[in-house]
Amino acid sequence: MTAVAHDLWRPSSGCDEECLPAAGEVPTVPVARRVLRLVAAAGMLLAGVGLVVLLPVLPSQERQAAMRGWARGTARAFGVRLVIRGRLPRRRALLVANHVSWLDILAVLAVAPTRMVAKREVRSWPVVGMLAAAAGTVFVDRSRPRDLPATVRRLADALRAGRSVAVFPEGTTWCAGDGAADCRPSGGFRPAMFQAAIDAGSPVVPLRLGYRCEVTGSPTTAAAFLGADTLLRSVARVVSARELVVSVTIAGALHPARDADRRLLARAAESAVHLVPAAGAATRTRLRPVPTLPPAVTALPPAIGQDLDLAA
Repeated sequence: MTAVAHDLWRPSSGCDEECLPAAGEVPTVPVARRVLRLVAAAGMLLAGVGLVVLLPVLPSQERQAAMRGWARGTARAFGVRLVIRGRLPRRRALLVANHVSWLDILAVLAVAPTRMVAKREVRSWPVVGMLAAAAGTVFVDRSRPRDLPATVRRLADALRAGRSVAVFPEGTTWCAGDGAADCRPSGGFRPAMFQAAIDAGSPVVPLRLGYRCEVTGSPTTAAAFLGADTLLRSVARVVSARELVVSVTIAGALHPARDADRRLLARAAESAVHLVPAAGAATRTRLRPVPTLPPAVTALPPAIGQDLDLAA
């Protein structure tokens, strides 16, 4: 029983160091540029300390603008350009995304400064943990599976109160590389958190995160944080990479019915994120999804397909 609970609550990917780019595979910037990026990133983290003090007293809109600005500025400091495709719904929603890197958090916050769901260990991270707590992050203790229903209720309450919530339902990072089907976490999107959207009557918005090197024009795993990799090594790869781009593609919202099956809802969201065939007509009928954004779209109106250049 213990092993089963561990597998369900702490999913793991099949990634290892072979999933990371080989030496020389990703173009790099000079050492001086790397140092400048690290200094700029440290400055943004220090600015985050001041933000921790201000967030609780700021009105809702100002709080969201401050979080969005900090996330975009921090991504820029690391030398990462953010590209956003699509538009979020105006009403509160459960945002679900694939999970590749620690940069995913900045990418999501830069698009939608929502409440995040994170593992308890994040709370102890320097500065980031304080900022996450001040922003209302829901911390999950993965060693206590019995706490899961209470966590789902907290998310549903936040959605009912008009706050959007973002989760990474794969439960772990993985490389998301081409032909890396064996690396995907077993079980796919965990369905538990989707129950919060059903209970609150909130739409589910899938977000597709992707990383590429603009110099080569190819996807890259330079930003991936996985396996036995350390945060220091991952940060070093990011600040070293030349023209690293993270794209956030906002797919069409899924509108679950009151009696929707959270497992079908999770599969539909996963299909939208990973561009795999949908689960079937029954799923579409029960969930009433809005059609997702086609992956081949390259030219969009300025209001929808804006590219935000946040390169350092």
